[in-house]
Amino acid sequence: MVDSEQTPSKPANAAPIERLTQSILSIHGIGVQRAKLLEKLGLHTAADLLFFFPRSYEDFTELHQITELQHEQVANVVGVVEDIDPAITGRGKHILSVLVKQDNQFLNAIWFNQSFMAKKFQIGQRVLLRGKTKLASGRFQMSHPKTIWLDPDQNIENEKQLSPIYRLTEGINQRQMRELISRTIDRCAGLIQEAFPEDLRKQVEVCEIETAIRQIHAPKNHEQMESARSRLVYQELFILQLALAIRRHRIRTTNVSPQLELTPKIRARIIGRLPFTLTETQKKAFQEIAADMGQNFPMNRLLHGEVGSGKTVVAVCAMLLAVAHGNQATLMAPTEILAQQHYQTLKKLLENSRVRMALWTGSLKPAERKKISKQISTGEVDLVIGTQAVVASKIDFHQLGLVVIDEQHKFGVRQRALLKQSGHDPHYLVMTATPIPRTISMTLFGDLDVSILQRTSGVGQKVNTYLGLEKNRDQWWDFFGKKLKEGRQGFIVAPLVNADDDSELSSAERMFETLANGPLSEFRLDVLHGKQSTEEKDIAMQNFVSGKTQAIVATGVVEVGINVPNATLMTIESAERFGLSQLHQLRGRVSRGTHPAFVCAFATTNDPESNQRLTAFADNDNGFELAEIDLQIRGPGNLFSTQQSGFPPLMIADLIRDADILKAAQHDARHLIEQDPDLEGNDYQRLRQLVFARYGKALQLSDVG
Repeated sequence: MVDSEQTPSKPANAAPIERLTQSILSIHGIGVQRAKLLEKLGLHTAADLLFFFPRSYEDFTELHQITELQHEQVANVVGVVEDIDPAITGRGKHILSVLVKQDNQFLNAIWFNQSFMAKKFQIGQRVLLRGKTKLASGRFQMSHPKTIWLDPDQNIENEKQLSPIYRLTEGINQRQMRELISRTIDRCAGLIQEAFPEDLRKQVEVCEIETAIRQIHAPKNHEQMESARSRLVYQELFILQLALAIRRHRIRTTNVSPQLELTPKIRARIIGRLPFTLTETQKKAFQEIAADMGQNFPMNRLLHGEVGSGKTVVAVCAMLLAVAHGNQATLMAPTEILAQQHYQTLKKLLENSRVRMALWTGSLKPAERKKISKQISTGEVDLVIGTQAVVASKIDFHQLGLVVIDEQHKFGVRQRALLKQSGHDPHYLVMTATPIPRTISMTLFGDLDVSILQRTSGVGQKVNTYLGLEKNRDQWWDFFGKKLKEGRQGFIVAPLVNADDDSELSSAERMFETLANGPLSEFRLDVLHGKQSTEEKDIAMQNFVSGKTQAIVATGVVEVGINVPNATLMTIESAERFGLSQLHQLRGRVSRGTHPAFVCAFATTNDPESNQRLTAFADNDNGFELAEIDLQIRGPGNLFSTQQSGFPPLMIADLIRDADILKAAQHDARHLIEQDPDLEGNDYQRLRQLVFARYGKALQLSDVG
């Protein structure tokens, strides 16, 4: 169906390959108005339409007998129209009932307020109906079933298909979208360039790209759909992993780093410095880090372990390895208060050593800044503990060998360049306590090598976690206050800053007022949130750390950046607003001390998904398991948005369903880049184009190092 408005003239002499990138106005049936609607879906060219994949399918491949139907079953029934009964209720509403006969069995198809449907049916006509069955008055019926009108001699086998369902916008229905994509396939599918060389395509056992495009939009059966999907999923993940592999390879080959070998003598000195024995996972992680630091190219490793796993100790070992070779190391924390805590921890750990330390934060006075800067540049300081002010200040290190980044995922090329000196790049170790599903890690951090730490047994307290009921709220605050009187401290976490953001949700400021004038009125409270100035936040956190404040009402900013062993209580308001990994990290704030810890999570909604997540939170204290559960429930888009990652969204791949394909794609991509680091071979030019077009900017492939 062509738009009613005047359709612009289409270029008739465009080169065949150029048709893919022409405006969708070049496609028959798309005028100016319809083009504007399609643009809302991100569809601007013929290629966009070809790669606009169905989100699901209506399955017409299996036909059902009325005698075998069950209540609440989605079924496909072929029959003959026996009766057509349009009616009007006493309230003026239209009801259309179509009685369909199949081998002396009957089924009612019913439409409400769609009187025009009566004209579409004729007595004796064959129809194929698809819908959910309902048993009423001894007969099955379907409400608003999908309908295919069949010719008397039409072969039903031709209608047994998977019908695609697309994401839509107002003004375009499924039938129209299917027709537009079908026309585009007929016109342009043969113009798509094959990205895979023939030997690669056969090696990974996928179909040709044209076949995949045709069959993903119009599969005749499940086998065709799965074959097409496998090809498209693999290609999408393979291109992503190629981009990550290129970045990884370039960093390794274009940048030079000091070789810091872990000799038996140095290892004995480092291990002898520790007041405890490393766990097996800590030993393994340190060995992996040391092996990287012994190479002449920069280490790029993610140290991944939840609260209590002992990441800091492993990082200290790595920093001492750098110092043992006469190099400097720096550890950058996400907040000034955590940098101070790291500094105090390391100062105590290394108090009888010859390791010289300095604390560098944005609040340093000019005189202190000048003095410490000089000490760092002359090599009088071995370890620099601070925030990202270390980078922002452009410190002139004497000989920087290792950079440790704590919970900083936005440390990119520009930051690296500022730390690169005399043609040498330091080694990089990124630490995170955020439990990340394996597939997400392979996607977001695929250019990094990963070391995983399991939580250390006996470190910290098991946190007693409860789901709070509104009727028990007063009881919880009584318990909370009792523990504060015993000398403990507590957090109250709200998802918003003030009530204006969302009247239905608890807010930090409103909660502070309620508690300060209510159940916690006899205690010293403070408030902490992201809209405060840096100075205000630092004062609030420092007062809490020192014990001047007994409880702090905060937003999720306390997820990282504050470590108070005496804090053993936490109330989480509107808990359904937080992801499982975030809830688990919040819980980790009260597991640091020797006293029993307690968390109570209150929800403002009662939907099944929220209940499922919060129940998992209460029943499970393994962060990695919770991360996988969260991924299954909410999907990767909610866990790690494209805005957070900087990556374009995946078009067809599912990081849960396609985990095995992702693993294979990473293996294959790394192997290919080892053979052809820049995809310069003639067979790989199309792949190279796709990689750089999609991920060149996000991964800064033109400016690595």
